[in-house]
Amino acid sequence: MAWAVIYYKSARGIVPAFEFMAEECPKKVRANLFAVVGMVADAPPPAFSGGGRWETMHGTMSGYYQVKATGPGRRHYRLFCVLEGGEEAELERRGLSGPAIAVITGMWKLNATLFSEDDYKGVRSLGEDHRKQFPRRVATNDDLKAFLNRVAESN
Repeated sequence: MAWAVIYYKSARGIVPAFEFMAEECPKKVRANLFAVVGMVADAPPPAFSGGGRWETMHGTMSGYYQVKATGPGRRHYRLFCVLEGGEEAELERRGLSGPAIAVITGMWKLNATLFSEDDYKGVRSLGEDHRKQFPRRVATNDDLKAFLNRVAESN
């Protein structure tokens, strides 16, 4: 059974993953990131092998997953996600109809560099905000349409 894909939305109404993809990602990278998230959701996540494009994170980022893409100039683009699994009653409490991949935010880095602990702290802060919301505060279809219109106008 495929998992849903949801996008974290802040209390201010911002969808960080959409902002990242609209402002920081070239069209081809954005398409690649969407494609990988879709493949993972269809697999679903526990069965997806990754091929280096979907990876479990470790250390202070344990519990997070990253979608990976490389763009022009060998820039490395990442989407940071958490999995929303569990019993039916718990998923209902979260406002979800079934298991989902929650895309929290994204970042990019230059080749042969690392994200800092402060970078990861920012991701975790957003992820913690997402996880404390009952029901989850996520992007709506209108948010998705606005994002798609925004990126279509920029190309």
